[in-house]
Amino acid sequence: MAVTSGYPSTVARATPTGAYHAYRILCLAFTVAPIAAGADKFFNFLTNWEQYLSPFVTHYVPALTFMRVVGVVEIAAGILVAVKPRIGAYVVALWLGGIILNLISTGAFYDIALRDFGLLLGAVALGALAQDRTDSKSEVSAP
Repeated sequence: MAVTSGYPSTVARATPTGAYHAYRILCLAFTVAPIAAGADKFFNFLTNWEQYLSPFVTHYVPALTFMRVVGVVEIAAGILVAVKPRIGAYVVALWLGGIILNLISTGAFYDIALRDFGLLLGAVALGALAQDRTDSKSEVSAP
């Protein structure tokens, strides 16, 4: 940075890094996907979600009721990622863990469980990136 007459000639700007771009992409993905999937629990445009429920779950709760509760939780998780990604990312990861357990307990859908495991890892990566962003902000503001 050049200094002329005691004043900086250019203002230093933070250049977005690959980690920042990954963070923004994951934030968008883990905001939109849970909200869309949660909303679809009420409409079944994407799929009939009830087919993925474990018989263990439907033994205790009617499938339609359970899926609507799931929809509300997913929408809330997506909003949480948008507002507080550092916390929301881990909530989504835990939620995906529950989905994986449900899918495995059906005795089918192992392919979808594997895909959701990849999503779980992505949510954990978002949590780590969000933590880095929080840590770097506190370092900047520290005296």
